[in-house]
Amino acid sequence: MHAFDFVKPTIADILKPGFSTPIGAPMVPPYPFEFRNAEIMTLVYRTTEEAVSNHLPPPLTPASDIVMVHLYNMNDTDWIGPYNESNIMIDCKLEGKDLAGGYSPFLFLSSSIGVSHGREVQGQPKKYGRPKIEFRDDLIVGVIKRNKIDVFTATMPYKQQRGDISDLKKYFDFSVNINLKAIDHIDERPAIRQLTSRKLADLKIHECWAGPCTVEIRPNAQAPLFRLPVIDMLAGYYWRADFKLVRGEVVYDYLQA
Repeated sequence: MHAFDFVKPTIADILKPGFSTPIGAPMVPPYPFEFRNAEIMTLVYRTTEEAVSNHLPPPLTPASDIVMVHLYNMNDTDWIGPYNESNIMIDCKLEGKDLAGGYSPFLFLSSSIGVSHGREVQGQPKKYGRPKIEFRDDLIVGVIKRNKIDVFTATMPYKQQRGDISDLKKYFDFSVNINLKAIDHIDERPAIRQLTSRKLADLKIHECWAGPCTVEIRPNAQAPLFRLPVIDMLAGYYWRADFKLVRGEVVYDYLQA
């Protein structure tokens, strides 16, 4: 028998952390898994505090009126392979606990594995979409496409000014990602209602460029980014990095509160 021959799982196997179906060809990768040479475009803009508040489940509250949008060309990822992703984050804090970071009301990506992992494990509200970063002459262009519609378009100059990605912390700490995980039993009883948190690990920056940005949002009923309207465009970053996705934690459990 070879190491990769199919073996029927035991109950103990099923109860192990990281178990996923289908049996013998699991969908969801276990932690940790690594992203190599990821290209990232980060756009920062100001919206209204009311818009931020409307997207935050209690007991999360707004920490500012800042929105941070990340678009990723994930060029080399364990299990998943190359794909593209976007994460829209808003500045928040958790009442009664020393926790602040970016809450994700919307994520769009081109990988079925990524959608499954994000929803099943982290509780991220992921939907299938087509984000991408492109170089068009002297312009870096970021697009999020859903339903064959460009719902988000951003631009910044092509590599004119060196940047430091740690400067993003003056807006908020995007490395702390907070999500609302909601999963029901098959009979519709709530099984999981949690706020989860995770941080990126082993972050290695290869290059970083900064500059002014533009952000345009097009209304779409299935990708309602327009509910976080652009009031003031603040900064754009293009950077390449390696990082790992590792285990996070449950920071609030609605069913035990």
